[in-house]
Amino acid sequence: MTIGFFDSGVGGFHVMERVMQHMPDYSYAFYGDTKHVPYGDKKEEEIYRLTRNAVWYLFSAHNAQIVILACNTASAQTLRRLQDEFLVSRYPNRRVLGVIIPTVEEVVSRGYKKPLLIGTTRTINSGKYDQEFKKFDEGIVLRAEATSQLVPLIESGKLDEACQSLEALFLDHVSSGGDSIILGCTHYALLTPLLRARYGSLVSIISQEEIIPHKLADYLARHPEIESSLSRKRGREVVWSGEVNPQLIRK
Repeated sequence: MTIGFFDSGVGGFHVMERVMQHMPDYSYAFYGDTKHVPYGDKKEEEIYRLTRNAVWYLFSAHNAQIVILACNTASAQTLRRLQDEFLVSRYPNRRVLGVIIPTVEEVVSRGYKKPLLIGTTRTINSGKYDQEFKKFDEGIVLRAEATSQLVPLIESGKLDEACQSLEALFLDHVSSGGDSIILGCTHYALLTPLLRARYGSLVSIISQEEIIPHKLADYLARHPEIESSLSRKRGREVVWSGEVNPQLIRK
């Protein structure tokens, strides 16, 4: 059985690539729903339907034992419903995990108190990050800003323009005492090197493609019944529902 990854676009693909580097012995499958990107401006029921269909596809066509929703919008809007309804009724022995809780755990473990979260409108409006932070540390003051302009820019390869659009927000956060910036959309991982070059000396940039590999390895270590069911074919399969900019797929 495989480890499946899902995203509305290219960001989750790079998360999977980093996981494969960290855990190369397993088999992987990725489904990118580029036909319907971006998810951040869609209604909740549509996000659920698209995400459920993607998870079902990875389960049925790629024999995934576990699927990572490498999409913050899907994690915020649909994860709990998928776990409580879809898995219970259809796939009780399989798992779907998101990226929000691992990210929150990482911020807390590093001791940051004034993070800035940037993400899609849906992710920000869901309040999921703030809810999870309050479970860990009431002293964390989260600032959350929707940056919905970024996904279209990233998908079209305009990475410099995307970074420039964040300058005023980032500098304001730093000047107000902010200590970290959470890239709360896996698309934004493509901006990490550029953002660190610009702001790395001022503030910590937290990128999910660097967090998920270690968190997933830890999860599998704690769940040997899942880990033991995974095949060791050391390969991957990648499927896109629509067009994808080849310049954004690193070799």
